Amino acid sequence: QVQLVESGGGLVQAGGSLRLSCAASGRTFRKYAAGWFRQVSGKEREFVARISWSGGGTFYADFVKGRFTISRDNAKNTVYLQMNSLKPEDTAVYYCAASKSGGWSSEIEFDSWGQGTQVTVSS
Repeated sequence: QVQLVESGGGLVQAGGSLRLSCAASGRTFRKYAAGWFRQVSGKEREFVARISWSGGGTFYADFVKGRFTISRDNAKNTVYLQMNSLKPEDTAVYYCAASKSGGWSSEIEFDSWGQGTQVTVSS
């Protein structure tokens, strides 16, 4: 497993942007697929975006397509989530996750999780 630490969350007005970062420990991280999930208090965690170990394959939840972009820099052991055109309904705790088996969008496919970072979008 790898250890993951998210950063970059905060308060932003609707229509604004934020970039989340996920720093990973361990040289093997570059062989893991990575994903972002989010959770609103009282609701189940939901898939947001996923990127392959090479960065060549990305996959998004329908509700973020065209607004969010996932990317990674394996030299820095870091995965990013660029969030544009933010909406109040994007308010949630965002979690970074890593999958040794190349997981796609299901939580059970991901082996390691960060502690989460709060994103709040005001109207």
